Amino acid sequence: MPMEEKSPPAGKPDKEKTTKTKNEKPPLSRHEVESLKRSIEKHIVYSIAKDAVGANKYDFYNAVAYAIRDLLIERWLKTQSAYYHMKAKRVYYLSMEFLIGRTFGNSLINMGLYDTCHQALHELGYDLEEIREVEWDAGLGNGGLGRLAACFLDSLATMELPSYGYGIHYEYGIFYQRIVDGGQVEIPDNWLRYGNPWEFVRPEHIFPVKFYGSVNQRRDEEGVIRSEWVDAEELMAVACDTPIPGYDNNHVINMRLWAARATREFDLKYFNEGDYIRAMESKMVSESISKVLYPSDHLAEGRELRLKQQYFLVSATLQDIIRRYEKHEKEFDNFPDKVAVQLNDTHPALAIAEFMRVLVDKKSVDWDKAWGITVRTFGYTNHTLLPEALEKWSVSLFERVLPRHLQIIYEINHRFLQEVARRFPGDLDRLGRMSLIEEGGEKKVRMAHLAIVGSHSVNGVSELHSNLLKTQLFKDFDELFPGRFNNKTNGITPRRWLKKCNQGLAGLITREIGDGWAKDLYQLKRLVPLAEDKAFRAEWRAVKQANKVRLAAYIKWKNRLEVDIDSMFDSQVKRMHEYKRQLLNLLHAVTMYNRIRKNPGGDFTPRAVIFGGKAAPAYWIAKLIIKLINSVADVVNNNKDVGGRLKVVFLHNYKVSLAEKIMPATDLSEQISTAGKEASGTGNMKFALNGALTIGTLDGANIEIMEEVGKENIFIFGLNAVEVADLKGRGYNPWDYYNRNAELKEVLDMIGGGYFSPFQHDLFRPIVASLLEHGDPYLLLADYQAYVECQDRVSAAFKDHESWTRMSILNTANMGKFSSDNTIREYAEKIWGVHPVHVE
Repeated sequence: MPMEEKSPPAGKPDKEKTTKTKNEKPPLSRHEVESLKRSIEKHIVYSIAKDAVGANKYDFYNAVAYAIRDLLIERWLKTQSAYYHMKAKRVYYLSMEFLIGRTFGNSLINMGLYDTCHQALHELGYDLEEIREVEWDAGLGNGGLGRLAACFLDSLATMELPSYGYGIHYEYGIFYQRIVDGGQVEIPDNWLRYGNPWEFVRPEHIFPVKFYGSVNQRRDEEGVIRSEWVDAEELMAVACDTPIPGYDNNHVINMRLWAARATREFDLKYFNEGDYIRAMESKMVSESISKVLYPSDHLAEGRELRLKQQYFLVSATLQDIIRRYEKHEKEFDNFPDKVAVQLNDTHPALAIAEFMRVLVDKKSVDWDKAWGITVRTFGYTNHTLLPEALEKWSVSLFERVLPRHLQIIYEINHRFLQEVARRFPGDLDRLGRMSLIEEGGEKKVRMAHLAIVGSHSVNGVSELHSNLLKTQLFKDFDELFPGRFNNKTNGITPRRWLKKCNQGLAGLITREIGDGWAKDLYQLKRLVPLAEDKAFRAEWRAVKQANKVRLAAYIKWKNRLEVDIDSMFDSQVKRMHEYKRQLLNLLHAVTMYNRIRKNPGGDFTPRAVIFGGKAAPAYWIAKLIIKLINSVADVVNNNKDVGGRLKVVFLHNYKVSLAEKIMPATDLSEQISTAGKEASGTGNMKFALNGALTIGTLDGANIEIMEEVGKENIFIFGLNAVEVADLKGRGYNPWDYYNRNAELKEVLDMIGGGYFSPFQHDLFRPIVASLLEHGDPYLLLADYQAYVECQDRVSAAFKDHESWTRMSILNTANMGKFSSDNTIREYAEKIWGVHPVHVE
């Protein structure tokens, strides 16, 4: 298990330039500083059991965390009390991922204690930034889905909405990514190795969760068939709570994560017989459910574990929600008036079948009435347009693991298809397309269909995505349920993604326009006139340069590579997937390499092309692309003719805290997915908020970013979603593009011919084969020339520092729409029907 790797000390922005303010900060309260110091010192002694002399920086991190947590707890308890006193309707956000990153700095920012803590630690002989680096990133997510959920929790708390986040307490996250010989190697991410001071384990909130078994059916005294799930195996779900503070208020919400515990910790009979492994077997099998996020599903055992994880989440969560509801309500008629449940993608869709099981089997609610309550309670957010990413579970697996739920899904499907047949008589093809059960070959349960049928609202996450859901992917459902589909464009929290991660820029902005933008991002519009101010542009560049110095120091430390801080920092950091087209970015990097080699005296705009991201363990082609990136980097970075004009960098183990270093330093943001494939993206928003310019396709939220910042302040290239569909419909032949583009042909021949793998010439041929022999499904070759030409425009624009800075300022200034506060406000008003609860 690797130790968490901490950043080296690096240069900081010129304080004279970034903190001289028109909107002066209020002076620090000596009382608050002294009070915090006393609390830290108390926790060193009474919580850590050390004295100041023997305590190290890890001890001080924990002591400071406990001191801040003390302040959180009072607000947290008052918030929960206010919910009960107001009898407020509450929203429950169910997600398999919450990629919250580090909690310490975010809590300080939101509670208004950052400067106080900085001063208190300074007086105790420690640097806040050094202490912050001790904290591990929470291993609770992987990509945009989990980061969106984390941003939403921040906004829910900031907007004082009565709410809870529910997920799984993964012991080892997804994995820690090492790069060995250029390739990805996965090892456990033991993020809890040193404990988690922000977490409260709640053994009093423990719920049984069942699997397997069989179903008995009988008729009750009124002749109604009743079902009972019997002979099931059982494990326990234990609540682990983390308080999430709102910004500049007293509202603290709860993120409750479930940890799996065995009902039988230890079998003494087997132990006394010398069978020590079997004595622990039940515990190990039961607790595997909350060990790892997304166990590999290329094996049957992995698929079964994933299904069990999803049911584990929804079963424990619904038991908790119902427990809370029944404190004040005995009947379920008013349940949708007190409870809103939002499903973050299809992973928690089982909640619909589970809630029906509880209502019908446990609470004896009539089926039709129970179904009406269920539909009014649930909302579903879809996050993908990729058919292969829409979860389907084999009927045979469902029948073995969750036998009663399969019966319920069959009954839902039977009644649903009767309704479809009434509305569209004789349309048998439509029945097959809309059925919750996929026929043909192995029967499968379509979880997205279950989520749509069982929810009163289905939303996409960008205008394009939502439109494609209605007109293509789920067209039949939109025709059946007019008005059910809607759009809620994703957003990001400006507290973490500007105020915390880019304090130099946040300070400059606050000096000019005040700090109201942190809660009302539209206030950034007031920066627009300043884009014409030459002195302000110089200060803006100075902040960016300081951020690049910090990232360059990190790259030197991690990759033993020096990058020119005056070069363009060109970044693509996100989950590794073919549709996100990291490979297209790399093809351009090799093209630039070839141009420099052939014309070493030419006038080239220097670049550092920065990659980061994890590939799923079983996604072999994505892992091979990581290997190729590093192999290209080895060649390019060691070519003396290229020198400092081009560097290729892969930063391993991409995570939230690393993103917080990369995004403030980036000049160019790569958002180059195949049009019609990316639901929204939020990395595009984070980069633009930090002043990076975007090169991208007309995909996901790129379109809305272009509309906000103006076409002249973004670099758009390539086919749009309609043109992609048209080209594929006419018959796309990637060989045509290969044969008529000399630069493209040279690049692919180099990759396929062993130029970057001299000791194994055919190593990267599968990548070239995916483009030429297997149809290039994500149209890299079709977009290559447009991409290269657009990158040439980017290079020319970067040389004009004044113009580039002006565009950078205008990007930041026009990001108001993309605050997650705005997104959550729309959910609250148009889907959930929840209202703020103010905490004094």
